[in-house]
Amino acid sequence: MKRMLPLCVCLLSLFLFYPASAAAEEPEHSTVDQFCFLPEKDGPMQPFVGDCMPYYEDGVYYIYYLKEGGDSYRHSIYLATTTDFLSYEDYEAPILVSSDGPAQDEWIGTGSVVKVDDIYYLFYTGHTDSDSFEYAETVMLAKGDSPTSFEKVAGWEITPDESLNQKRDFRDPQGYYDEETGCLTFTITASQDGVARILKYTVSKDLSEITYDGIIFTDPIGKVYNLECSDTFRIGDTWYLTYSAQDDVLWYAFSDEPYGPYGEPVKLDGPLFYAAKHVENDGSFYMAGWARRSGSERDTRRVSEWAGNLVVQQIRQREDGSLVLEPVDAIEEQFQKEVPLTEEAADISLSSSVEKVYSELCTASDSFLLKGDFCYEDAGSFGLAFDYKESEEDYKLITVDPENQKLLLQFMGGSATPAEEEVLLEPGTTYHFTYIQEDSVGVFYIDDHTAFTVRLYGVTDKALLLFAENSDVVFSDLALYTR
Repeated sequence: MKRMLPLCVCLLSLFLFYPASAAAEEPEHSTVDQFCFLPEKDGPMQPFVGDCMPYYEDGVYYIYYLKEGGDSYRHSIYLATTTDFLSYEDYEAPILVSSDGPAQDEWIGTGSVVKVDDIYYLFYTGHTDSDSFEYAETVMLAKGDSPTSFEKVAGWEITPDESLNQKRDFRDPQGYYDEETGCLTFTITASQDGVARILKYTVSKDLSEITYDGIIFTDPIGKVYNLECSDTFRIGDTWYLTYSAQDDVLWYAFSDEPYGPYGEPVKLDGPLFYAAKHVENDGSFYMAGWARRSGSERDTRRVSEWAGNLVVQQIRQREDGSLVLEPVDAIEEQFQKEVPLTEEAADISLSSSVEKVYSELCTASDSFLLKGDFCYEDAGSFGLAFDYKESEEDYKLITVDPENQKLLLQFMGGSATPAEEEVLLEPGTTYHFTYIQEDSVGVFYIDDHTAFTVRLYGVTDKALLLFAENSDVVFSDLALYTR
């Protein structure tokens, strides 16, 4: 959930178009053929996808999200649906609208959809900046008889337990219904004594009894104020807890029990893939989050804005129970048209003692998949270089830096690093990589090791090169595909 900021004056009038209680009974929608989904433009304004609340039923993935910009009133909840993660039905009307303040939900924050029998419950965060309310944030409720229509339930809420000693940060309810116990359980993020926690609550089926079960996870780093958008799920016999550390990255920890104790958390991606939650279907598991963006496409130093494109990645469980993110099968399989590379050979060797050396590989289209292997001998760096302004000093780089155990997104030829991620690689070992890009969003995968989401504005229809610096590296079996 985004930390709430004052509302831009230009959005005030937009609220008049939608009642605060619910969306239209039969929402209009349009098809968006874009796997890194963005809502349709509202005139000249491009809205963005904020924190996702995925739900699956009968072959359809419902991706509820906090909409940033456009006709969204204070992060109202909107909906996009898909059956394959390749194209989306974009619902034009909001599913749930923030109330005209002062109100407990004058801003809406992240939540979740839970089905109990034939009733759909949408639990969400109500945030207020008004001093008229005791709590800045509470968990609130809307319900409906379908996953596309909800009405707010007045008077129902979960409030922070007194033991937290604060009334400000209490949000992101992730709910589950257990048919065996007949109860709903929730994970909720909150701080206690300035330390980030994840809490557990139990709620009776009729929603009349609310029980605080205590803290199930505490930030082990001690530097993060909130563990946002927490989620729990089971793969085989192992239970997982995921969360996005505020202004940090997506983490996971696992346990033999549903709600811990958990082992040490591990990162799942870099800082540009945020607020992701899982959704599953017949043994396939996915993480749906958003790719961070820059405030301006001309910014060559920061990628730090809240909300962006929807990005979905597939979860794979390793034999030891650890997780890794991979391309969604359906997305990878759509790239069937092989495109010739600039270099005739599919194997390219680069050797550099000090300065970077380059080898032009292809022209970056608006949607492509590049795959191949790499093997390095020295501890320098290497990777992909994207032409930006026909000048080496302006290249945008995806850098593999084994000496410092890093993957880096670098701008201005390497002088600015807006994102990095840890990765442990060994010299003399061959690694397979896959890089998928759509428009300005890309994800660089090193198979069985890591996923690294990047944002690259202004590189379409320009040269894509391989590079090495103080390194000897061989790229082999290179292949480029478009749709």
